[in-house]
Amino acid sequence: MPPRPPSRGPSVRTKVGRLLERARPVYATPGIRRLLVLNLLHGLATSFVMPFMSMFGTLEAHMSLAAFGAFMTLNALSGILIATALAYGSDLYFTRRTMLLVGSLAGAAGYAGYAYLRSFVPLVLVGSLALGVSSITFSQLFAYARELLARSGVDVAHTAFYINVFRMFIALAWTVGPALASVVLARFSYRGLFLGASADLLIFAFVVHRGVERGPPVAAASRPSSQPLLRLFARSDILAHFAAFVLITSSTTISMMNLPLFVLKTLGGTERDVGITYSVAPVFELPFMLYFGWLATRRAPDRVIRVGMSIAFAYYVSLVFVVAPWHVYLCQALSAAATAVVSGVAITYFQSHLPSHPGTATNLYANAQRIGSTAGYFLFVGLAWRYGYRAVFEACALFAALGLGLMQVPVHAPDGVETA
Repeated sequence: MPPRPPSRGPSVRTKVGRLLERARPVYATPGIRRLLVLNLLHGLATSFVMPFMSMFGTLEAHMSLAAFGAFMTLNALSGILIATALAYGSDLYFTRRTMLLVGSLAGAAGYAGYAYLRSFVPLVLVGSLALGVSSITFSQLFAYARELLARSGVDVAHTAFYINVFRMFIALAWTVGPALASVVLARFSYRGLFLGASADLLIFAFVVHRGVERGPPVAAASRPSSQPLLRLFARSDILAHFAAFVLITSSTTISMMNLPLFVLKTLGGTERDVGITYSVAPVFELPFMLYFGWLATRRAPDRVIRVGMSIAFAYYVSLVFVVAPWHVYLCQALSAAATAVVSGVAITYFQSHLPSHPGTATNLYANAQRIGSTAGYFLFVGLAWRYGYRAVFEACALFAALGLGLMQVPVHAPDGVETA
Protein backbone atom coordinates (compact mmCIF):
# COMPACT_ATOMS: atom_id res chain seq x y z
CA MET A 1 0.00 0.00 0.00
CA PRO A 2 1.62 3.31 -1.10
CA PRO A 3 2.30 5.84 1.65
CA ARG A 4 -0.24 8.62 2.04
CA PRO A 5 0.98 12.02 0.90
CA PRO A 6 1.63 14.47 3.73
CA SER A 7 -1.28 16.72 4.62
CA ARG A 8 -0.90 20.29 3.42
CA GLY A 9 -3.44 21.72 5.87
CA PRO A 10 -6.38 23.94 4.97
CA SER A 11 -6.27 25.70 1.61
CA VAL A 12 -6.10 29.48 1.27
CA ARG A 13 -9.76 29.51 0.23
CA THR A 14 -10.70 27.58 3.39
CA LYS A 15 -8.71 29.96 5.59
CA VAL A 16 -10.34 33.00 3.97
CA GLY A 17 -13.74 31.39 4.43
CA ARG A 18 -13.06 30.83 8.11
CA LEU A 19 -11.92 34.43 8.50
CA LEU A 20 -15.08 35.75 6.81
CA GLU A 21 -17.23 33.51 8.99
CA ARG A 22 -15.52 34.79 12.12
CA ALA A 23 -16.05 38.36 10.90
CA ARG A 24 -19.79 37.77 10.37
CA PRO A 25 -20.83 39.42 13.67
CA VAL A 26 -18.96 42.57 12.60
CA TYR A 27 -21.19 43.23 9.61
CA ALA A 28 -24.31 41.36 10.78
CA THR A 29 -24.81 43.07 14.16
CA PRO A 30 -26.07 46.70 14.09
CA GLY A 31 -24.45 47.55 17.41
CA ILE A 32 -21.04 46.37 16.23
CA ARG A 33 -21.38 48.24 12.93
CA ARG A 34 -22.18 51.36 14.93
CA LEU A 35 -19.11 50.77 17.08
CA LEU A 36 -16.93 50.65 13.97
CA VAL A 37 -18.28 54.07 12.97
CA LEU A 38 -17.50 55.43 16.44
CA ASN A 39 -13.92 54.13 16.24
CA LEU A 40 -13.50 55.75 12.84
CA LEU A 41 -14.82 59.09 14.12
CA HIS A 42 -12.62 58.97 17.22
CA GLY A 43 -9.59 58.17 15.09
CA LEU A 44 -10.34 61.07 12.74
CA ALA A 45 -10.54 63.56 15.62
CA THR A 46 -7.19 62.51 17.08
CA SER A 47 -5.52 62.28 13.66
CA PHE A 48 -6.65 65.85 12.92
CA VAL A 49 -5.04 67.24 16.07
CA MET A 50 -2.10 65.19 17.33
CA PRO A 51 0.27 65.50 14.31
CA PHE A 52 0.04 69.30 14.48
CA MET A 53 0.13 70.00 18.23
CA SER A 54 3.84 70.84 18.35
CA MET A 55 3.40 73.26 15.44
CA PHE A 56 0.34 74.81 17.09
CA GLY A 57 2.04 75.26 20.44
CA THR A 58 5.34 76.69 19.22
CA LEU A 59 4.37 78.54 16.02
CA GLU A 60 0.75 79.58 16.57
CA ALA A 61 0.59 80.00 20.36
CA HIS A 62 4.26 81.14 20.50
CA MET A 63 5.28 78.86 23.37
CA SER A 64 8.93 78.15 23.99
CA LEU A 65 10.01 74.52 23.82
CA ALA A 66 10.11 74.40 27.62
CA ALA A 67 6.64 75.95 27.87
CA PHE A 68 5.27 73.55 25.28
CA GLY A 69 6.76 70.62 27.19
CA ALA A 70 5.11 71.87 30.38
CA PHE A 71 1.83 72.34 28.51
CA MET A 72 1.82 68.76 27.20
CA THR A 73 2.90 67.36 30.57
CA LEU A 74 0.16 69.16 32.51
CA ASN A 75 -2.44 67.97 30.00
CA ALA A 76 -1.17 64.39 30.23
CA LEU A 77 -1.09 64.34 34.05
CA SER A 78 -4.57 65.84 34.26
CA GLY A 79 -5.85 63.29 31.75
CA ILE A 80 -4.40 60.43 33.79
CA LEU A 81 -6.00 61.63 37.04
CA ILE A 82 -9.41 62.48 35.54
CA ALA A 83 -9.61 59.38 33.33
CA THR A 84 -8.64 57.09 36.22
CA ALA A 85 -11.34 58.55 38.47
CA LEU A 86 -13.98 58.36 35.74
CA ALA A 87 -12.95 54.82 34.74
CA TYR A 88 -13.36 53.68 38.34
CA GLY A 89 -16.88 55.14 38.42
CA SER A 90 -17.78 53.90 34.95
CA ASP A 91 -17.55 50.27 36.03
CA LEU A 92 -19.92 50.81 38.96
CA TYR A 93 -22.18 53.83 38.64
CA PHE A 94 -22.39 55.18 35.08
CA THR A 95 -23.39 53.62 31.78
CA ARG A 96 -20.99 53.44 28.87
CA ARG A 97 -23.45 55.60 26.94
CA THR A 98 -23.19 58.36 29.54
CA MET A 99 -19.40 58.22 29.66
CA LEU A 100 -19.07 58.29 25.87
CA LEU A 101 -21.40 61.30 25.68
CA VAL A 102 -19.51 63.14 28.42
CA GLY A 103 -16.13 62.36 26.87
CA SER A 104 -17.05 63.35 23.31
CA LEU A 105 -18.87 66.55 24.30
CA ALA A 106 -15.99 67.59 26.55
CA GLY A 107 -13.59 66.95 23.66
CA ALA A 108 -15.73 69.02 21.28
CA ALA A 109 -15.73 71.89 23.78
CA GLY A 110 -11.97 71.58 24.37
CA TYR A 111 -11.06 71.68 20.68
CA ALA A 112 -13.43 74.60 20.13
CA GLY A 113 -11.48 76.37 22.88
CA TYR A 114 -8.20 75.61 21.14
CA ALA A 115 -9.65 77.17 17.98
CA TYR A 116 -9.94 80.59 19.61
CA LEU A 117 -7.49 80.70 22.55
CA ARG A 118 -3.79 81.53 22.19
CA SER A 119 -2.64 82.44 25.71
CA PHE A 120 -0.78 79.86 27.78
CA VAL A 121 -2.94 79.77 30.92
CA PRO A 122 -6.34 79.51 29.17
CA LEU A 123 -4.96 76.79 26.89
CA VAL A 124 -3.66 74.85 29.89
CA LEU A 125 -7.04 75.13 31.64
CA VAL A 126 -8.95 73.96 28.57
CA GLY A 127 -6.46 71.18 27.85
CA SER A 128 -6.22 69.88 31.39
CA LEU A 129 -9.94 70.11 32.22
CA ALA A 130 -12.08 69.69 29.09
CA LEU A 131 -9.64 67.48 27.22
CA GLY A 132 -8.75 65.72 30.47
CA VAL A 133 -12.37 64.60 30.70
CA SER A 134 -12.35 63.75 26.99
CA SER A 135 -9.37 61.42 27.49
CA ILE A 136 -11.79 58.84 28.92
CA THR A 137 -13.35 58.30 25.47
CA PHE A 138 -10.78 55.83 24.14
CA SER A 139 -10.89 53.47 27.10
CA GLN A 140 -14.68 53.67 27.28
CA LEU A 141 -14.97 52.76 23.60
CA PHE A 142 -13.09 49.52 24.13
CA ALA A 143 -14.77 48.77 27.45
CA TYR A 144 -18.08 49.13 25.62
CA ALA A 145 -16.72 46.95 22.80
CA ARG A 146 -15.97 44.10 25.22
CA GLU A 147 -19.42 44.32 26.80
CA LEU A 148 -21.09 44.48 23.38
CA LEU A 149 -19.23 41.38 22.23
CA ALA A 150 -20.33 39.54 25.38
CA ARG A 151 -23.98 40.46 24.75
CA SER A 152 -23.66 39.45 21.09
CA GLY A 153 -22.77 35.87 22.03
CA VAL A 154 -19.24 36.02 20.59
CA ASP A 155 -16.92 33.31 21.90
CA VAL A 156 -14.71 34.83 24.61
CA ALA A 157 -11.71 33.10 23.04
CA HIS A 158 -12.22 35.21 19.90
CA THR A 159 -12.43 38.57 21.70
CA ALA A 160 -8.88 39.59 20.77
CA PHE A 161 -9.68 39.21 17.07
CA TYR A 162 -12.70 41.52 17.26
CA ILE A 163 -10.91 44.09 19.45
CA ASN A 164 -8.16 44.24 16.82
CA VAL A 165 -10.80 44.77 14.13
CA PHE A 166 -12.21 47.68 16.12
CA ARG A 167 -8.73 49.11 16.66
CA MET A 168 -8.07 48.72 12.95
CA PHE A 169 -10.74 51.32 12.20
CA ILE A 170 -8.86 53.87 14.32
CA ALA A 171 -5.73 53.02 12.33
CA LEU A 172 -7.78 53.37 9.13
CA ALA A 173 -8.74 56.91 10.16
CA TRP A 174 -5.06 57.71 10.62
CA THR A 175 -4.29 56.71 7.03
CA VAL A 176 -6.42 59.60 5.72
CA GLY A 177 -6.87 61.96 8.69
CA PRO A 178 -3.47 63.74 8.73
CA ALA A 179 -3.56 64.34 4.96
CA LEU A 180 -7.10 65.73 5.16
CA ALA A 181 -6.14 67.83 8.19
CA SER A 182 -3.19 69.33 6.32
CA VAL A 183 -5.58 70.52 3.59
CA VAL A 184 -7.91 72.03 6.20
CA LEU A 185 -4.94 73.67 7.94
CA ALA A 186 -3.69 75.24 4.71
CA ARG A 187 -7.15 76.51 3.83
CA PHE A 188 -8.60 77.53 7.20
CA SER A 189 -5.58 77.74 9.56
CA TYR A 190 -5.60 76.25 13.07
CA ARG A 191 -9.07 77.58 13.81
CA GLY A 192 -10.50 75.46 11.02
CA LEU A 193 -8.40 72.47 12.10
CA PHE A 194 -9.70 72.45 15.68
CA LEU A 195 -13.26 73.30 14.71
CA GLY A 196 -13.14 70.34 12.31
CA ALA A 197 -12.06 68.05 15.16
CA SER A 198 -14.78 69.55 17.37
CA ALA A 199 -17.44 68.94 14.71
CA ASP A 200 -16.24 65.36 14.32
CA LEU A 201 -16.74 64.74 18.05
CA LEU A 202 -20.21 66.30 17.93
CA ILE A 203 -21.10 63.76 15.23
CA PHE A 204 -19.61 61.08 17.51
CA ALA A 205 -21.88 62.26 20.36
CA PHE A 206 -24.90 62.22 18.03
CA VAL A 207 -24.21 58.61 17.00
CA VAL A 208 -23.84 57.63 20.67
CA HIS A 209 -27.06 59.45 21.62
CA ARG A 210 -29.08 57.81 18.85
CA GLY A 211 -27.55 54.35 18.80
CA VAL A 212 -25.85 53.29 22.03
CA GLU A 213 -28.32 51.61 24.35
CA ARG A 214 -28.93 52.54 27.98
CA GLY A 215 -27.94 49.79 30.38
CA PRO A 216 -26.60 49.30 33.90
CA PRO A 217 -22.85 49.17 34.53
CA VAL A 218 -21.72 45.56 34.22
CA ALA A 219 -19.62 45.53 37.40
CA ALA A 220 -22.45 47.04 39.44
CA ALA A 221 -24.62 44.05 38.58
CA SER A 222 -21.93 41.48 39.30
CA ARG A 223 -20.17 42.67 42.45
CA PRO A 224 -20.52 45.43 45.04
CA SER A 225 -17.14 47.06 44.74
CA SER A 226 -14.35 47.74 42.27
CA GLN A 227 -10.62 47.25 42.65
CA PRO A 228 -8.87 50.53 43.58
CA LEU A 229 -5.95 51.46 41.37
CA LEU A 230 -3.39 51.11 44.18
CA ARG A 231 -4.75 47.63 44.92
CA LEU A 232 -4.18 46.67 41.30
CA PHE A 233 -0.62 47.99 41.35
CA ALA A 234 0.03 45.90 44.45
CA ARG A 235 -0.02 42.94 42.04
CA SER A 236 3.52 42.48 40.76
CA ASP A 237 2.32 41.14 37.41
CA ILE A 238 0.05 44.10 36.62
CA LEU A 239 2.70 46.59 37.77
CA ALA A 240 5.39 44.91 35.66
CA HIS A 241 3.21 44.70 32.57
CA PHE A 242 2.05 48.30 33.03
CA ALA A 243 5.71 49.40 33.18
CA ALA A 244 6.45 47.33 30.07
CA PHE A 245 3.83 49.23 28.09
CA VAL A 246 5.09 52.56 29.43
CA LEU A 247 8.53 51.65 28.09
CA ILE A 248 7.31 50.45 24.70
CA THR A 249 5.12 53.56 24.28
CA SER A 250 8.06 55.79 25.21
CA SER A 251 10.16 54.13 22.54
CA THR A 252 7.35 54.54 19.99
CA THR A 253 6.97 58.26 20.78
CA ILE A 254 10.72 58.89 20.67
CA SER A 255 11.01 57.01 17.37
CA MET A 256 8.15 58.91 15.73
CA MET A 257 9.75 62.28 16.58
CA ASN A 258 13.25 61.13 15.65
CA LEU A 259 12.55 59.36 12.36
CA PRO A 260 11.88 62.42 10.13
CA LEU A 261 15.02 64.20 11.36
CA PHE A 262 17.02 60.99 11.00
CA VAL A 263 15.92 60.59 7.38
CA LEU A 264 16.63 64.24 6.55
CA LYS A 265 19.80 65.00 8.52
CA THR A 266 21.55 61.64 8.88
CA LEU A 267 20.54 59.73 5.75
CA GLY A 268 20.42 62.79 3.48
CA GLY A 269 16.84 62.18 2.41
CA THR A 270 14.14 64.63 1.38
CA GLU A 271 10.66 65.55 2.62
CA ARG A 272 9.34 63.17 -0.01
CA ASP A 273 11.27 60.33 1.62
CA VAL A 274 9.73 61.23 4.97
CA GLY A 275 6.26 61.18 3.42
CA ILE A 276 6.85 57.76 1.88
CA THR A 277 8.21 56.46 5.19
CA TYR A 278 5.02 57.35 7.03
CA SER A 279 2.80 56.09 4.21
CA VAL A 280 4.30 52.60 4.14
CA ALA A 281 3.44 51.53 7.69
CA PRO A 282 -0.39 51.85 7.46
CA VAL A 283 -0.40 49.65 4.35
CA PHE A 284 0.97 46.78 6.43
CA GLU A 285 -0.66 47.73 9.72
CA LEU A 286 -4.24 46.94 8.71
CA PRO A 287 -3.66 43.30 7.62
CA PHE A 288 -1.27 42.77 10.55
CA MET A 289 -4.04 43.80 12.94
CA LEU A 290 -6.30 41.13 11.47
CA TYR A 291 -3.54 38.53 11.59
CA PHE A 292 -2.40 39.16 15.16
CA GLY A 293 -5.99 39.42 16.34
CA TRP A 294 -6.61 35.99 14.82
CA LEU A 295 -3.34 34.68 16.31
CA ALA A 296 -4.39 35.83 19.78
CA THR A 297 -7.43 33.54 19.53
CA ARG A 298 -5.12 30.55 19.02
CA ARG A 299 -2.18 31.45 21.25
CA ALA A 300 -1.93 32.86 24.77
CA PRO A 301 -2.18 36.69 24.49
CA ASP A 302 0.93 37.21 26.64
CA ARG A 303 2.93 35.18 24.11
CA VAL A 304 1.61 37.34 21.26
CA ILE A 305 2.51 40.49 23.25
CA ARG A 306 6.06 39.21 23.70
CA VAL A 307 6.29 38.53 19.96
CA GLY A 308 5.17 42.11 19.29
CA MET A 309 7.77 43.58 21.63
CA SER A 310 10.44 41.35 20.06
CA ILE A 311 9.48 42.74 16.66
CA ALA A 312 9.70 46.29 18.05
CA PHE A 313 13.21 45.52 19.31
CA ALA A 314 14.19 44.19 15.87
CA TYR A 315 12.73 47.32 14.23
CA TYR A 316 14.81 49.73 16.31
CA VAL A 317 17.97 47.67 15.89
CA SER A 318 17.46 47.63 12.12
CA LEU A 319 17.16 51.43 12.07
CA VAL A 320 20.53 51.72 13.79
CA PHE A 321 22.19 50.12 10.74
CA VAL A 322 20.30 51.62 7.76
CA VAL A 323 22.34 53.81 5.42
CA ALA A 324 19.77 54.97 2.86
CA PRO A 325 16.17 56.24 3.00
CA TRP A 326 14.83 53.27 1.05
CA HIS A 327 16.16 50.96 3.76
CA VAL A 328 13.79 52.70 6.19
CA TYR A 329 10.85 51.89 3.90
CA LEU A 330 11.55 48.17 4.37
CA CYS A 331 11.85 48.54 8.13
CA GLN A 332 8.39 50.10 8.36
CA ALA A 333 6.81 46.67 7.88
CA LEU A 334 8.32 45.69 11.24
CA SER A 335 6.94 48.87 12.78
CA ALA A 336 3.45 48.03 11.49
CA ALA A 337 3.62 44.52 12.96
CA ALA A 338 4.71 45.79 16.37
CA THR A 339 2.00 48.46 16.38
CA ALA A 340 -0.67 45.89 15.48
CA VAL A 341 0.16 43.96 18.65
CA VAL A 342 0.87 46.78 21.10
CA SER A 343 -2.17 48.86 20.10
CA GLY A 344 -4.59 45.99 19.52
CA VAL A 345 -3.97 42.71 21.34
CA ALA A 346 -2.72 44.67 24.36
CA ILE A 347 -6.20 46.08 25.01
CA THR A 348 -7.70 42.61 25.27
CA TYR A 349 -4.72 41.51 27.36
CA PHE A 350 -5.40 44.08 30.08
CA GLN A 351 -9.15 43.49 29.94
CA SER A 352 -8.68 39.75 30.41
CA HIS A 353 -7.05 40.34 33.81
CA LEU A 354 -10.09 42.28 35.10
CA PRO A 355 -13.09 41.02 33.11
CA SER A 356 -15.66 42.57 35.46
CA HIS A 357 -13.99 45.99 35.28
CA PRO A 358 -13.34 46.69 31.57
CA GLY A 359 -13.32 50.46 32.10
CA THR A 360 -10.60 50.29 34.75
CA ALA A 361 -8.63 47.68 32.80
CA THR A 362 -8.71 49.58 29.52
CA ASN A 363 -7.83 52.81 31.30
CA LEU A 364 -4.71 51.12 32.72
CA TYR A 365 -3.60 50.49 29.15
CA ALA A 366 -4.50 54.07 28.13
CA ASN A 367 -2.61 55.51 31.12
CA ALA A 368 0.47 53.50 30.21
CA GLN A 369 0.30 55.12 26.78
CA ARG A 370 -0.14 58.62 28.24
CA ILE A 371 2.77 58.25 30.66
CA GLY A 372 4.97 56.68 28.00
CA SER A 373 4.20 59.43 25.48
CA THR A 374 4.91 62.17 28.02
CA ALA A 375 8.24 60.58 28.96
CA GLY A 376 9.06 60.18 25.29
CA TYR A 377 8.64 63.91 24.59
CA PHE A 378 11.30 64.80 27.14
CA LEU A 379 13.67 61.93 26.49
CA PHE A 380 13.82 62.59 22.75
CA VAL A 381 15.19 66.12 23.17
CA GLY A 382 17.94 65.02 25.56
CA LEU A 383 18.91 61.91 23.61
CA ALA A 384 19.01 63.56 20.18
CA TRP A 385 20.92 66.61 21.45
CA ARG A 386 23.47 64.59 23.41
CA TYR A 387 24.02 61.48 21.29
CA GLY A 388 22.67 62.13 17.78
CA TYR A 389 19.72 60.81 15.79
CA ARG A 390 21.07 57.32 15.08
CA ALA A 391 21.87 56.67 18.73
CA VAL A 392 18.27 57.53 19.63
CA PHE A 393 17.18 54.24 18.07
CA GLU A 394 19.68 52.40 20.27
CA ALA A 395 17.85 53.84 23.29
CA CYS A 396 14.51 52.77 21.76
CA ALA A 397 15.84 49.23 21.32
CA LEU A 398 16.96 49.23 24.96
CA PHE A 399 13.49 50.30 26.12
CA ALA A 400 11.86 47.60 23.98
CA ALA A 401 14.22 44.98 25.45
CA LEU A 402 13.43 46.12 29.00
CA GLY A 403 9.71 45.99 28.21
CA LEU A 404 10.09 42.48 26.84
CA GLY A 405 11.90 41.47 30.02
CA LEU A 406 9.10 42.85 32.21
CA MET A 407 6.55 40.91 30.17
CA GLN A 408 8.22 37.71 31.39
CA VAL A 409 6.67 38.26 34.84
CA PRO A 410 3.95 35.58 35.03
CA VAL A 411 0.30 36.42 35.65
CA HIS A 412 -0.96 35.44 39.08
CA ALA A 413 -4.15 35.93 41.06
CA PRO A 414 -3.80 36.60 44.77
CA ASP A 415 -6.83 36.36 47.02
CA GLY A 416 -9.56 38.86 46.33
CA VAL A 417 -8.34 39.89 42.89
CA GLU A 418 -9.82 38.38 39.79
CA THR A 419 -8.12 37.44 36.58
CA ALA A 420 -9.26 35.81 33.40
